[in-house]
Amino acid sequence: MPKRLTFLTSMVLAAAMSMPLSAEAQPDADTVLARVNGEEITLGHLIVAKAALPAQYQQLPNEVLFDAILDQLVQQTLLGQEHGDQVPQRVELALENERRSLLAAETLQEIMRVVTTEEALQAAYDEKYADGFGGDEFNASHILVNTEEEAKEVKELLENGADFAATAKEKSTGPSGPNGGSLGWFGEGAMVPEFEQAVLGLEPGEVSDPVQTQFGWHIVKLNEKRKAEAPALEEVRGELSNEIQQQAIEDRVAELAQSGEVERLEVEGVTPDLLSQPELVQE
Repeated sequence: MPKRLTFLTSMVLAAAMSMPLSAEAQPDADTVLARVNGEEITLGHLIVAKAALPAQYQQLPNEVLFDAILDQLVQQTLLGQEHGDQVPQRVELALENERRSLLAAETLQEIMRVVTTEEALQAAYDEKYADGFGGDEFNASHILVNTEEEAKEVKELLENGADFAATAKEKSTGPSGPNGGSLGWFGEGAMVPEFEQAVLGLEPGEVSDPVQTQFGWHIVKLNEKRKAEAPALEEVRGELSNEIQQQAIEDRVAELAQSGEVERLEVEGVTPDLLSQPELVQE
């Protein structure tokens, strides 16, 4: 009887060794998929390499990507080993910068994850739109011409009593000209910065001095101004998330800088133009 038990135990062990890996032995990031002159390439290396691919490549089937990424890592390893222990200085510096960047990104992701809660979003929304209104909206018209001299002439005509809409129909080269220069209602951020600044500096009924943008020279008239109705929380969720996260990041960086030791050195002979001298870094 004991001999039979021993025999059965041996069969069970042999069968177990031939079975697929158990749940406890499933592949993980440390699972070695290749060795190149003793240097290991793991499943984790492939996963990280895939995550760094451009979006269009990440959409390819994993069956296609697996061998392609593994082949690439093998080839890179073979080529990299050509340097032996003599790593070029610029490569070492690039690796240090990349490590800094990746670790900082990890910290930023954690900060953003922690602060972007439903409670924080609701509080930010309530604070920003407590009065029930959103930002300012403007109803403006403009006359667009090609040169500053033409714009000054238009401004003089208006100062002497010319009707803005009629002048826009006659003088404006913009698509709104036939409509008397009317641009309708728009909010902040809808116009190019120079134009928006001109609008913000006007009271309803006022006309600006000549304003230059990438499109030419403008004479701007602010017709009306109003408050926009407050948007729903879902409409501004992304915007509020960005604001919360940005503020949290700025606060954390300031806190770390204050509690840490940051020393910026003034080194004689070091000037900004040295950035354009890659020869300073050893090949």
